[in-house]
Amino acid sequence: MARVYVSVGSNIEPLQHIRAGLTDLQQHYGTLQLSSVYESAAVGFTGENFYNLVLAFETKQTVQQVNQLLHDIEARHGRTRDGQRYSARTLDLDLILYDNLVLQDKANKVEVPRGEIEKYAFVLLPLAELIPTLKHPILGKTYAELWDNFQGKEKQALWKVDIALLAD
Repeated sequence: MARVYVSVGSNIEPLQHIRAGLTDLQQHYGTLQLSSVYESAAVGFTGENFYNLVLAFETKQTVQQVNQLLHDIEARHGRTRDGQRYSARTLDLDLILYDNLVLQDKANKVEVPRGEIEKYAFVLLPLAELIPTLKHPILGKTYAELWDNFQGKEKQALWKVDIALLAD
């Protein structure tokens, strides 16, 4: 079984789309481990604020199969990939870690660990919350260390949002 980590975001009816995406993921993978939800300003464009979190689950699927399912779930919830890279999203599901695998699969558009981990507070902080002592497979530092040393905290402000995403 592989332990998989996915960054989740939305700024178009975010609670509705994130909850629906999580329901789909639960149906495929069972139990999900969730970070807190964080709100942040849009990055790379002017738009509504995003809700972001990181989740984890275990699977026997290959990294390519997981990535394809994430894209299928996004599409089911109105995500289109024909627009600008930085734009509003109904649902954004990015595979960021697959165990300790290091992979650049351009044909299937899979990159793990995903570079956004080091670039964006809205990915790194929830990941550091979820797995603070796990080490990045390339950098060799824990996610807590990466967050503690993250240079973009002032420019990429985010704040915790107290909401429940999954039904008990």
